Amino acid sequence: MSAATTRSRTPDRLCAEAVDLARAAAEEAAAPGVLGEHEGLVSEGDRVVTHFFGCRELGYRGWRWAVTVARASRAKIVTVDEVVLLPGPDAVLAPEWVPWSERLRPGDLGPGDLLPTEADDLRLEPGYTGAEEPPPNSPLTEDLADRAEDEDAAVTGGSPAEQTVTPSRGSIAAVAEELGMRRARVLSRYGLHAAADRWEEAFGPKTPMAQAAPASCMSCGFLAPIGGSLGQAFGVCANEFSPADGRVVSLAYGCGGHSEAAVMPKPPQPAPPVIDETRVDPFPLRPSPDSGSVPASEDASSADLGHS
Repeated sequence: MSAATTRSRTPDRLCAEAVDLARAAAEEAAAPGVLGEHEGLVSEGDRVVTHFFGCRELGYRGWRWAVTVARASRAKIVTVDEVVLLPGPDAVLAPEWVPWSERLRPGDLGPGDLLPTEADDLRLEPGYTGAEEPPPNSPLTEDLADRAEDEDAAVTGGSPAEQTVTPSRGSIAAVAEELGMRRARVLSRYGLHAAADRWEEAFGPKTPMAQAAPASCMSCGFLAPIGGSLGQAFGVCANEFSPADGRVVSLAYGCGGHSEAAVMPKPPQPAPPVIDETRVDPFPLRPSPDSGSVPASEDASSADLGHS
């Protein structure tokens, strides 16, 4: 250990005794009545000492006023170097700052918010490029293309229909733009796998809803297919009564709203009337004489009863 290091760890006597000077400087910087007692000192180097005073200000519990004093070599006058409020060992501090890109969570993006993506985002990769380059099977090589640009253009006679120049609408860039393929960046393989893992975790076969479902979405009539490579394992639910309505669901997901889970029974229909057209039932126009409760022939007993 060197002699300079040994001297730096031993507080200078004059600087250590300048407690009143340090207190006066701290009171000038702090609000009235918030400066506490002297809580010690520490040697910062040769003839440099920092005095600590407690802070009674609300909201700064455990913080300390640090006043650094120093003196020149062979000088007996101590001067104030700086006054600052520093956190102590028991100070309440804010959590460590985290960049916004790491704090952002799904659902935080609101109307009007812009979410920039980094140039080296692993979820994206370059899309269609080379709009000004000739197609791979073009007879115009790069060498000939450079020569064509250097030479003056010649005026060719005749109508536009007779020209052999390919119109701009038929160029590769124009066709790619019409097909929706002219994008600066597209999803990379990492981005596809990340999206698939995220969707399968939310609406996949391991969710409680899928475990209790009578069948999977693969056989459901409400499943709307999607294109691309993700269409081999995912689709969009179109059942308004399903908890996954309008969401990308795994083909192995399922819920109680499956189209073939429970078919509504048809209401019972009454049996059609049975009419026997081969048999004739006679219906007399007048009742028969012996159909009543009194016999048609009068006798002595019925005459006495007064029946007609």
